[in-house]
Amino acid sequence: MIVITTPTGQIGREVLQNVLDGPEPIRVIARDPSRLSPQVRERVEIVQGSADDAGVVDKALTGADTVFWVLPPNPRAESLPAHVLDFVRPLCDAIGRQGVKRVIGVSSLGRGTARKAGQISAIFAMDHLVESMGVSYRSLCPPGFMENMLRQVAPIRDRGVFSLAISGDRRVPICATRDIAAVAADLLLDGSWTGQESVPIHGPEDLSHDDMAQIMSEVLRRPIRYQQVTGEEYKATLIRHGATEACAQGIVDMSAAVDQGLYDTDPRTPRSTGPTTFRQWCQDTLKPAVLA
Repeated sequence: MIVITTPTGQIGREVLQNVLDGPEPIRVIARDPSRLSPQVRERVEIVQGSADDAGVVDKALTGADTVFWVLPPNPRAESLPAHVLDFVRPLCDAIGRQGVKRVIGVSSLGRGTARKAGQISAIFAMDHLVESMGVSYRSLCPPGFMENMLRQVAPIRDRGVFSLAISGDRRVPICATRDIAAVAADLLLDGSWTGQESVPIHGPEDLSHDDMAQIMSEVLRRPIRYQQVTGEEYKATLIRHGATEACAQGIVDMSAAVDQGLYDTDPRTPRSTGPTTFRQWCQDTLKPAVLA
C-alpha cells in the first residue's frame, strides 16, 4: 500500500498520476476529496482530513508500506517550528504504531549547511524528526521550483516585471515539479530500498533571475525584466498579501540564504539532473498562464 499526502498539490498530484497505473494499491489523504478528478477518486482509497490530524494520519498509514510526505506551506502560520511539529508529530507517531517501512519526503538542497534559512531550516527539522524514527527515508532535495514563478503571473502580464529579494545575477539550479514527482514516483514503486539518504534534484542548468527574464522575454515575445527588492520591501509585500510576520520573515531569511549560496553545497551530477529546462517550462506552463 502506497500513501500519498497533498494529492492535489503541485508535486503530489503529479506523483499520484505517475503511480496510478502501478501495481500497488494507493491511498491518499485529502482535505477536500472533491478536488480530485472523478477518474482518480474511482481508483484510490481516500482518507478525508488533514495531515496534521493524528487520527487521520493513523488511519491512512494502517497497513501502508511506503508514504510520500509533503509538509504543506501555511502563509498564516504564527510559528514555523510549531507548523513543522503540527504536521510531523502525527506522522512520526503513526510510523511507530503502524510499522511503515519507507517514507519519502520533500526537503531542499543545502541539507546540513543551512542556518537561519527560514522555511528551508524548518523543512530540515522535518527530515531530522522523521529520520529519528529509524524508518527507511529518502529526503528529496530540490532547489526552488519553477512553479513558484506562477505567483508572479499578474505583474509579468500587466507590467512586464517580476520581483524577489535575490540578486539578479545569482545563478540557482531551479527545477520543475514534474521532475521531482518523477523521482518520487520511482521510489514509491521500488520496494527494495532501505536506509536513509538525501537525493539531490537539480534542474538541467543554473540560471540567474536576469537569465530567466531574458528567456521569458523570448518565449512571451515581449520584454520582461527582473527587479530585485530589499528584504524589507519583500516582507511588506508578503504581509500585505496575507502572510503572517513569522512566515514573511521566514521567506526573507530563505531568500537571503539562497542569495548567499545555499544551493551551491550540492553540485549537480548526471544522476541529480532533471530533464525540464526553464525555457520548456515557460512554453508549457508560464505562457498559457500569462495568456489566460
